[in-house]
Amino acid sequence: MRMTFKPGTRFVVSSLLVTTVLATAALDLALRPAAAQTAPAAQGSDIALPAITVTNVVTRKVEDHVLASGLISPVEQVAVVPLIEGQPIETLEADVGDTVKAGQILAKLSTATLTLQQSQLKASLASAQSTAAEAQRTADRTAALFAQGSAPSATNDQAQSALIAAKAQVAAVQAQLDTVALQISRAQVVAPVDGVISARNGQIGAIASAAGQPMFVLIRDGALELRADVAEADLPRVKEGQTATIRLAADLPPQTGKIRLVEPTVDVTTRLGRARIALDHPDQARAGMYAEADILVTARTGLAVPVTAVGSEGSETTVMTVKDGTVHRTKVTTGIRDGGWVEITSGLAEGDQIVAKAGAFVADGDKIKPVSTATN
Repeated sequence: MRMTFKPGTRFVVSSLLVTTVLATAALDLALRPAAAQTAPAAQGSDIALPAITVTNVVTRKVEDHVLASGLISPVEQVAVVPLIEGQPIETLEADVGDTVKAGQILAKLSTATLTLQQSQLKASLASAQSTAAEAQRTADRTAALFAQGSAPSATNDQAQSALIAAKAQVAAVQAQLDTVALQISRAQVVAPVDGVISARNGQIGAIASAAGQPMFVLIRDGALELRADVAEADLPRVKEGQTATIRLAADLPPQTGKIRLVEPTVDVTTRLGRARIALDHPDQARAGMYAEADILVTARTGLAVPVTAVGSEGSETTVMTVKDGTVHRTKVTTGIRDGGWVEITSGLAEGDQIVAKAGAFVADGDKIKPVSTATN
């Protein structure tokens, strides 16, 4: 049988189809957010952790150094002057740079005048001795007569007084003669100590005198030292007996030395103290040279970390330790800084793993992927 529809009936069927399509679309839209929310959750377990370079706390030798600089100077200078005045310089037996021994003749003064005085005094001494001998005989005879009662007491007293005066004259002339002999012996200018001549001011023909410049200047035993200026803050750490490496000017090889003295004062203008460092090989240097010193203050073995691993948190010094992939901010106490290393005196143990660079973008509690680096 053939079915027929009225126009109103066709409209109702179309409305039902539209309603069904819209309902299906709404259900699809309602389900999509739930699916979108589950996707990140499924991916969360696969998030890549940041790769951070780590290193281990090691035990190594650390050294504390103080740097200083100054000029090379003699440890002790000895001025050599003539011991007698008024005599011309006859010869000069040594020159600048010579190494001399104690007692070695450096110069000779003219002795012509002194020798003449010596001859005159010898004649005077002979005369005085003759007078004294005659006075002795007279005194002996007078004393014998006085003992027999043949000579008065006054005569005996006069004879004894004359003898005393004659003997005094002999002694006086002898003293003058000894003085001239001493002056003649001192006409030779000798080195009082072993050393190296650093200056010669005497000139042949000049009148020798102790006034003015010395005839010679000696560096005692040739010993030289570096008078090194030390910063005021470093001065308390510098002690007598510490060793130093000294670098001289030009291409001279470095040499070693030892602090023999730390001066007790600080310059009020420069705020620098001074340490005197005796050179182990003074023959390789010259007085007046500029030099730099690396003074070894302390050397010990202890825990150390790279200086880049150390940071700060307020007033505290810290490093970032790593345990089971988690970062922990750890307070430490530091000691000597030796180049690129810092001594750790407390807060860490050997073998602890730490972040190699304190400036890395990690915070306390962060999870990381540690990447080890070799420790040199």
